[in-house]
Amino acid sequence: MKPLEGIRILDLSRVVSGPFCTMLLGDLGAEVIKIEEPRAGDDSRAFGPPFVGGESAYFLSVNRNKQSCCIDLKSEEGRALIVQMAEQADVLVENFRPGTLERLGLGRAMLRAANPRLILCSITGFGRTGPDADRPGYDLVIQGECGFMDITGFPDGPPTKAGTSIADLVTGLYASQGILAAVIERQRSGMGGTVDLSMLDCMASLLTFNAGIYFATGSSPERRGNVHPTIAPYETFRAADGWLNVGVANDKFWKLFCDAVDLPGLAQDARFRAAPDRVAHRAALVPEIEARLRGEPRAHWLERLVRAGVPCGAIRSVGEVCEAAQLTQRGMVVTLPHASAGPVQNILSPFRFDDRPLACHSAPPRHGEHTGQALSQWCGLDAAAVAGLAERRVVRILDGDAAP
Repeated sequence: MKPLEGIRILDLSRVVSGPFCTMLLGDLGAEVIKIEEPRAGDDSRAFGPPFVGGESAYFLSVNRNKQSCCIDLKSEEGRALIVQMAEQADVLVENFRPGTLERLGLGRAMLRAANPRLILCSITGFGRTGPDADRPGYDLVIQGECGFMDITGFPDGPPTKAGTSIADLVTGLYASQGILAAVIERQRSGMGGTVDLSMLDCMASLLTFNAGIYFATGSSPERRGNVHPTIAPYETFRAADGWLNVGVANDKFWKLFCDAVDLPGLAQDARFRAAPDRVAHRAALVPEIEARLRGEPRAHWLERLVRAGVPCGAIRSVGEVCEAAQLTQRGMVVTLPHASAGPVQNILSPFRFDDRPLACHSAPPRHGEHTGQALSQWCGLDAAAVAGLAERRVVRILDGDAAP
C-alpha cells in the first residue's frame, strides 16, 4: 500500500508545474483524475518533436499515474460535472491565471461550499495578489524575473536559463509539499483550505545565499560561470578528455585534494592554506589546478579523487545519466507499457520507504482514455449518460471507453 492511497486528486492543471505536482502525488498512491480540454487536451501533448506513437515525449515525462477525463469547462453541463467531482475530491489542483475559474463559474467560494473538506491548490506565475498578478507566467519568463538567469552563465556571456524547466518543477515540488501539509491540517480541523503557489515566489526562495550577499552588502552577485562566490576550488575543470566538477568545500578536503593530484606545494602555500585565502587568491590558484588536471583523462582523476574521499564528479550527458548503473540498479528508471507509444521509460520520483522505491506505476494516459470510467466512479453516470454527453460534445471518450 502506498502512503497516499485513498486520497483523490482532481487535476485541472496543464503543461508542467501542476502536472509535475500531481504526478508526484500519484507516485505516492493518490488517485489522480486529469481533467483535459476535449479538443486537444493538455497543451504539452503538442510539445515536440519527439513524438512516440503520436504521443509527445514531453507529455509522457510528467503525467504517469493519472487518468485522463475530457470535460468542456466552457459548457454548463461540463462545469456541473466538475462540481460533482469536486464534491468527491480531497484536493483540486489548478494553474489557470488568477480569476479564470471565477469567470468559468467555478470559483473558490462555490467549490468550498460544495465540499468544505476540499483543499484547493492554485499555481500562478506571479501570485494572486500584487501588481503582476495578471501576468502570464511561463518558465523562461520566471527564470528571468526571479534573478536566476542574471547569476547563471559566464561573466562575459549573456544571462542563461537552466537546462530544464526549473521554475515549473520547483513550483510543482513546493505545491505537493503544501498540499500534504494541508491534508495533515485537515486531519486536525476537519476542514479544507487553500494552498497558493507563485512560481516567482518559489524561484526567489532559491536565491538563499545569493540574496544573503545582497542583503549583507547592497550589491547584487554577478555571473560567475561555474565558480562559487565563497568557496575555492569549487568549480568545473577540464581533464584531457572531458570535464569534471571538484568540490573542495573545506580545509580538510583541500589537503586531501592536493595529495590526490600530486600538488603538495599548493597545500603549503600560505596564499591557499585557509578557505578564505583560497577565495581571495582564486586567480592564482585555479591556473595551477587547471594545468595539472589537463594532463590526464577524466577517469584517472575521478578514480584518485574518489579514493581520497574528495567530493567530485563527471559532467555527464543526459544519456549517460539515463543509463547510469547508480540509477538503474536503484530502480529509478521504469518502463511502462503504453497503448500508443509502446514501452515508455520514465525517471521516477526519488521517494524511498523502508529503503525501497515505490512500485506499481501506470503509463501516462491517452487523451480521454478514462472519461467514462471517471464519470462512472466519481459522478455515478452509466454508459448511456456518458455517451449522451459525448454526443453533445460536453466530454470526449476514446473508442471503446465507456462507464462500466
